Amino acid sequence: MHSDKNKEVIDDGEDIEVADDINQFPTGLGRKYSPVVAHDVNDSAVVEMTSIHPGSSSSFPKHDLKKVKVGVQPNMASEEREESAANHNINGPQRESKLELFGFDSLVNILGLKSMTGDQIQAPSSPRDGEDVTITFEQPKPTADKSGTWMGVFMPCLQNILGIIYYIRFSWIVGMAGIGESLLLVVFCGSCTFLTTVSLSAIASNGAMKGGGPYYLIGRALGPEVGVSIGLCFFLGNAIAGAMYVLGAVETFLNAVPSAGIFRETITRVNGTDIAEPITSPSLHDLQIYGIVVSILLCFVVFGGVKMINRVAPAFLVPVLFSLLCIFVGIFSARHDRPAGLSLESFKNNWGSSYQMTNNAGIPDPNGKIYWDFNALVGLFFPAVTGIMAGSNRSASLKDTQRSIPVGTLAATLTTTGLYLVSVLLFGAVSTRDKLLTDRLLSATVAWPLPAIVYVGIILSTLGAALQSLTGAPRLLAAIANDDILPVLNYFKVADGHEPHVATLFTAFICIGCVVIGNLDLVSPTSTMFYLVCYAGVNLSSFLLDLLDAPSWRPRWKFHHWGLSLVGALLCIVIMFLISWAFTIVSLALASLIYYYVSIKGKAGDWGDGFKSAYFQLALRSLRSLGANQVHPKNWYPIPLVFCRPWGKLPENVPCHPKLADFANCMKKKGRGMSIFVSIIDGDYHERAEDAKAACEQLSTYIEYKQCEGVAEIVVAPNMSEGFRGIVQTMGLGNLKPNIIVMRYPEIWRRENLTDIPATFVGIINDCIVANKAVVIVKGLDEWPNEYQRQYGTIDLYWIVRDGGLMLLLSQLLLTKDSFEGCKIQVFCIAEEDSDAEGLKADVKKFLYDLRMQAEVIVISMKSWEAQGEQQESVEAFSAAQQRVASYLEEMKEQARRDGTPLLADGKPVFVEEQQVEKFLYTTLKLNLMIQKYSRMAAVVLVSLPPPPSNHPASFYMEYMDLLVENVPRLLIVRGYHKDVVTLFT
Repeated sequence: MHSDKNKEVIDDGEDIEVADDINQFPTGLGRKYSPVVAHDVNDSAVVEMTSIHPGSSSSFPKHDLKKVKVGVQPNMASEEREESAANHNINGPQRESKLELFGFDSLVNILGLKSMTGDQIQAPSSPRDGEDVTITFEQPKPTADKSGTWMGVFMPCLQNILGIIYYIRFSWIVGMAGIGESLLLVVFCGSCTFLTTVSLSAIASNGAMKGGGPYYLIGRALGPEVGVSIGLCFFLGNAIAGAMYVLGAVETFLNAVPSAGIFRETITRVNGTDIAEPITSPSLHDLQIYGIVVSILLCFVVFGGVKMINRVAPAFLVPVLFSLLCIFVGIFSARHDRPAGLSLESFKNNWGSSYQMTNNAGIPDPNGKIYWDFNALVGLFFPAVTGIMAGSNRSASLKDTQRSIPVGTLAATLTTTGLYLVSVLLFGAVSTRDKLLTDRLLSATVAWPLPAIVYVGIILSTLGAALQSLTGAPRLLAAIANDDILPVLNYFKVADGHEPHVATLFTAFICIGCVVIGNLDLVSPTSTMFYLVCYAGVNLSSFLLDLLDAPSWRPRWKFHHWGLSLVGALLCIVIMFLISWAFTIVSLALASLIYYYVSIKGKAGDWGDGFKSAYFQLALRSLRSLGANQVHPKNWYPIPLVFCRPWGKLPENVPCHPKLADFANCMKKKGRGMSIFVSIIDGDYHERAEDAKAACEQLSTYIEYKQCEGVAEIVVAPNMSEGFRGIVQTMGLGNLKPNIIVMRYPEIWRRENLTDIPATFVGIINDCIVANKAVVIVKGLDEWPNEYQRQYGTIDLYWIVRDGGLMLLLSQLLLTKDSFEGCKIQVFCIAEEDSDAEGLKADVKKFLYDLRMQAEVIVISMKSWEAQGEQQESVEAFSAAQQRVASYLEEMKEQARRDGTPLLADGKPVFVEEQQVEKFLYTTLKLNLMIQKYSRMAAVVLVSLPPPPSNHPASFYMEYMDLLVENVPRLLIVRGYHKDVVTLFT
């Protein structure tokens, strides 16, 4: 006994002993397991299990198989011939395929996941139908340092949101609207950005995210045309906003230090006010000169990259926060000879609104030309809550977008909204109405100890917001260019891990051009409109994805609902028209023109957007839109073809096994998707056409009774094999063809001596492989739970062969059902005794995390394969199977000698080699032993389906399968097809 050496690594890091009591098994099982390292980096894998090569035939207990001459079928693929030759070379040095029975498929290699720890992940393309596709990743490339939630999202959003509006216009808004309506104004505008943040959080946490921020999310949800049109508008909005912030900083500086002006100031006379003092404003030329200089300096900082920006950002933000502290300290310590001080009387007097006419400087004037009401204040205040996309704009520079964007953006939104609400109450209680309306810098007036602190805060807050705008805009433009939709944007492409210098220069050019204009009264509303168009696009994207609820929609952010997203989108549209219906039309027209241009000149791309998923659910109407190409993994729905005819007989008037309908429902998320129930009638079609019609009506009625969304089909054929072959070739239309074949495991074939079942069963599996259909075989169908039978325990996955993620997706779909919602998923991986078990476990957990799948990863370190006494039944089953195989082989040899023909089985020549049969039997036995040991309490077990060896009789394959499923009450045997059904990307 070596209990200290046989270990299992489980999810909490604790070492657990692995089967010491398997010493009773033959010594041929003592070979080590070792991972097979893929030669090609792109031939990635998921999990690899290994098998033992028995030393010789003498390792069998007593039923030795006799030598049979080995041959290789002439039609075997070259790879199979090479593998077969390697496996047959028993005595010489060899490199075996572990788990021999699965060797004909490309085994999954967990070491392929190592590259996932890199930051840059190559997005899977949309391959042509028939291509071999796996979940692959490129080698990680050296990239720049990544930012976390605090520096990468929260601080940029805070700097962008907390801008000049708060300092120079917020107290004036409180005086004009009153405390009551000011609170309503903040809540109204804040609700729009809050709901947009919730929608953004849902989409951003639905998978790995590349650069481009909201453009990437909108484009992947609503399609490339909508994504590019909204993305370019949002880019222009960011570039123009950068100019607005620069001009705000320069104007504040010149107001604070008038002597710094080069040209004469413009003086606005104040009439009709109690305070008869002039309001000065800087010269346009001063604004232009200082604005250009500041813009150039900020661009140099942006050229330094994310690392430089993260170093400079605190220098802008810390003084801003300090100035806010000084404002609040000054409010609470206000002297009566300055503002009135906090008083209940001022609070009451300032509660109601005081909308009136003002001059161009905002000073009340009965002869003024501007009348202010609630709608006008919405347009003035709303820029103070924009900036929530500042963090997502830098998505390519974040360590973990799925966590940082929701947490950082929501924290910044709630922080600033709370600050605004508190400030409304304090400003309304600290000063009189006249002071609120005439002192444009009341925040500086009340600041303690000096107003200069607030001037510094204003300048740095606006410069910080400008810096974030000039940082996000070039990355947004580069992301649009990198998607290669518009050839005209190819100049702005940038390699992964590099800074978008060309895009930064273009952004600086736009920013400086707007600064030179000097007066942004006509441009700034358009910038706000572009923000609102983007916010509406994010909300609509979340609304569509949440409403369709495709299997790929599994956001980590759980606090979302399509209703909230719809309300957020409607709020954006309402605010746009409240601000200015003219600018709303202009911005929507510009977005429409870009959309039209992209649809004409742009390159087509399939990003798995939500509209394709909507087309899928609209079925026939959308069949032409879907086309006949491969469905994108994000839009993939299981379409099971349920093989109703059981291996045996059903009760009268029961056209389908009742539990098959229950299982078909378990393969759908919230009932979405289509099932095709097929039964085969033996005979001639002309003679049994009416029987088939009656059987189809009966089956349709039964499906409706079982509340299973699907259609019924009856096929008449000479036999089951011919009927199934026709079905698998012709069933379905376009992308509505069935992609998964579901049938019951033929457990009765030996019990009832049904000798025709093995050949039929193997033929069906081979037909599915040729037709590139996935296969799900249910063992223990009679015990499958219905919707009212709650299951507890685990759903255990033994993921051996690459399957495009089908087994993982099936386990997730099971969890959506009431009967399995109390279960947890366990993924088993097998490692060699001296392999890096912890590293392997971390790789699998990272892989599952990026797939948004909750599962416990268990790594089993295999050191010994001796049998354990408590599993004597499996050992007896193995010995019996071994004896039967030897008997089959002897009978075939005897028949071949009598007939003078080669070795035949099922009417076909076979080529059997005893060592290979040994390895196959040992493979299934060891896998069965492991399932029994670790999955005794499992509600259901999923294991990869080994393909039938082309050179073995069908009865041999049934022996392998019987040994695999022995003593496992409820088992799903799964084989994927060469197409991805899951994706890491949003």
